[in-house]
Amino acid sequence: MERGKLYGVGVGPGDPELVTKKAERVLREADIVAVPDKGAGEKTALNIVRDIVAGKELLYCPTPMVRDRAVLDGCYEQIANDICVLLDEGKNVAFITLGDPTVYSTYIYVHKKVLSRGYEAELIPGVPSFCAVAARLNTSLCEGAERLLIVPASHDAADCLDIRANKVFMKAGKAIGELQTQLAERGMLEHASLVANCGMEGELVCPHFADMSDGTGYFSIVLVKE
Repeated sequence: MERGKLYGVGVGPGDPELVTKKAERVLREADIVAVPDKGAGEKTALNIVRDIVAGKELLYCPTPMVRDRAVLDGCYEQIANDICVLLDEGKNVAFITLGDPTVYSTYIYVHKKVLSRGYEAELIPGVPSFCAVAARLNTSLCEGAERLLIVPASHDAADCLDIRANKVFMKAGKAIGELQTQLAERGMLEHASLVANCGMEGELVCPHFADMSDGTGYFSIVLVKE
């Protein structure tokens, strides 16, 4: 029997209208749709494409929100095992992931493991969240000779603040307060904007990050212009 193929499908930042035509086609043609499952809350990526994958067989893939690399690697290994069983049965599997699968994506670890076992896997790009955020703010990410630096804000980002570039701080969440303070200390706060839950229910657009005081949740992006 011919093996199936794995697709890592970026479904965009939240607005279902930003799902690409190619992503929609791959999802409709797939035999099984793999869904990241953090164990609590809504399945955000699934909600974006729920109408597209209605009636499809779903494979829920546990991806806990922890930083223990050994625990995470064990989860990715098990997900790869489950997917490879399906591929051996000749089924095509589409693994959905928020934004683009090449930008801080949980999926990419599974992708590498499946490829290393000799299976065929393909990445389907999606609209990155920071592009949607810039559009929502009605501004550019970078112009002319400006550089763009993309930073995971949930990790220590202080060493990036002094680099001369426009900056995108992704997944700011719990780091919002600390990031505000660090930007204020460098006189950069007035050039910062925030969008949380871009394109989703509960979207928050804050053109002036200095005015934001409440919590914003995990899906928060801060854009700082040089």
